[in-house]
Amino acid sequence: MTIKIGDKLPEGTLSEYIEVETEGCALGPNTFNVQDLVKGKKIAIFGLPGAYTPTCSAQHAPGYIQNADALKAKGIDEIWCISVNDAFVMGAWGRELKATGTVRMLADGNAAFTKALGLDADFSKFGMGTRSQRYSLLVEDGVVKQLNVEQGGKFEVSNAETLLGQI
Repeated sequence: MTIKIGDKLPEGTLSEYIEVETEGCALGPNTFNVQDLVKGKKIAIFGLPGAYTPTCSAQHAPGYIQNADALKAKGIDEIWCISVNDAFVMGAWGRELKATGTVRMLADGNAAFTKALGLDADFSKFGMGTRSQRYSLLVEDGVVKQLNVEQGGKFEVSNAETLLGQI
């Protein structure tokens, strides 16, 4: 069943490649409990099929990076990119996109969180296995306030500009 507006985010974990060691976060991949991360925060989340894929790299992620200041001006505490990739790939892709410090590049390596959202997709015919549908969410204190899911491989409603207009 797909998550909907008014639902709480499901339990789960996501991984992030940490480039600068801090107290509580070691250098390299760190795993975080989603429920802990969303507590008391307003978060813009976008999910996409994969790092380094054409639309994801040319439009989806760059749109959120470019609109980060506008999103934060509307009260967004954090911006997350979630993809069914490992933390090493997400970290490298984030560095290449210059997302560090702007968008958290969060890995859902086994698609467990994506499946719990009901937003997984079968990309086997492309040799990519289970991936994520393309979507965006506005989450406040763990509750979904906006949800935009793309249909049929399109990129029309999950972009940063659409979510920005919904805040």
